[in-house]
Amino acid sequence: MTTIADNLTRLHERIAAAARRAGRPAEDITLIGVSKTHAAEKIREAFEAGLRHFGENRVQEWEGKRAALADLPATWHLVGHLQSNKAARAANAFTAIDSLDDWALAQRIDRATADKLSAGPMRVLIEVHLGGEETKSGVAEGDLPVLAEKVSQLEKLHLAGLMCIPPFLEDAEEVRPYFARLRQLRDVLEARLGRRLPVLSMGMSHDFEAAIQEGSTEVRVGTALFGIRSYAQ
Repeated sequence: MTTIADNLTRLHERIAAAARRAGRPAEDITLIGVSKTHAAEKIREAFEAGLRHFGENRVQEWEGKRAALADLPATWHLVGHLQSNKAARAANAFTAIDSLDDWALAQRIDRATADKLSAGPMRVLIEVHLGGEETKSGVAEGDLPVLAEKVSQLEKLHLAGLMCIPPFLEDAEEVRPYFARLRQLRDVLEARLGRRLPVLSMGMSHDFEAAIQEGSTEVRVGTALFGIRSYAQ
């Protein structure tokens, strides 16, 4: 059986190879280990193997693991959909919220972050709904510019870029147009806001190499790192 450390080594090799093909330095790409349904012990194992960024989908699940990992100086990302009534809990539990998609939610996160003693701004990404799937979250393309402008004015939020979860397609090459579209939206938004939005969070276990080809700076990998998820929890 392969270990998490073995998987991490292979992932770094694949990221480096994809970056070379894209003419980019591998150091420009951050690997986020998505630990949804996986135990705290697996997160610690990945940390000891060198990983420093982790993503969780649900506030409640992360709260159940957090105490066991409090000693780890890692960056904790919320990558799943966030309900407004859990905004304060998310602001307290995570380092970054990568799935912002609503103005009311942004305001709640801003207020909750302001209530934290000595807290700097919360890094956020806006999730954009690409692909038209009803089960997916995210702001519509047409509503993105106004939301980004409003979020940029909030004192306790730092808008760093965009995130997307495109449709799952067996052929990763067929997913590339969605990644290219998110990059185009980001470029237009940078011109509109007059500042850089350096982060593009796109690409998961089966398609992150295609995402890197299209400019991804953060890839979110779960199964290829931690193994098949168990939903018995």
